[in-house]
Amino acid sequence: MSAIQKNVQATSEKYSSSFTQGHLALPPGKKYLVLTCMDARIDPARAFGIDLGDAHVIRNAGASAHDGLRSIVISEQLLGTQEIVLVKHTGCGMLTFKNEDAYGIVEKNLGSDASAELKTRGLDFLAFPELEQAVKDDVKYLQDTKLVPDNVAISGWIYEVETGKTRRVV
Repeated sequence: MSAIQKNVQATSEKYSSSFTQGHLALPPGKKYLVLTCMDARIDPARAFGIDLGDAHVIRNAGASAHDGLRSIVISEQLLGTQEIVLVKHTGCGMLTFKNEDAYGIVEKNLGSDASAELKTRGLDFLAFPELEQAVKDDVKYLQDTKLVPDNVAISGWIYEVETGKTRRVV
């Protein structure tokens, strides 16, 4: 067992020994979801005031609405959420490359079979060159899709990893 796995096991044992919130309902109590980046410098619960059971938190590289849409539809249609808070952040790795760069790295590190699989799958890494515009584009994508009802409130934000502050973009 790796050191990480040992830590997961030990921490879980400690956490569960005093856990008292197993009664919480499956749907999020405050009926909203947060879509944010997987960046390890973001603690959505602390940064955005989310208590256990309040909201769904969807995390993926770059807080991509395209990548998160499947989870968004499940959250809204099956579990009753009624608002989306999309939060991208400063210093995001998705600002640092283009698809061609990622394809090249995969080819170099994993070989031609992996590169061919990427091409077959048509994988788009969904990088973006400008942060604020990316927030606006993802909010518009969610507003324009028929998979998100018109009555769902959608807002877009930028979290500053340097300061911990969050500002609304749209």
